[in-house]
Amino acid sequence: MNGIQLDASDAAELAEMLAFISRWLAGPDRAQLADSFARFVGIDSYNTADLRTDLARFTFLLGHDNGEQLFGMGES
Repeated sequence: MNGIQLDASDAAELAEMLAFISRWLAGPDRAQLADSFARFVGIDSYNTADLRTDLARFTFLLGHDNGEQLFGMGES
């Protein structure tokens, strides 16, 4: 499998943005965001909790953290 080369500073910046979005989704407006996301996606089988899990996985794979959010040990 061919890999994609990503500069470490670019990977860090991308990971920070993913973590920022995840924190925003979990913030005080989470109910409104969840409703909006559900309308946008149009299916019940993928929600903001699933999206946050995906964001945590990508953040982990980029080396931004040690899996705290992904494995349930981090902030909500």
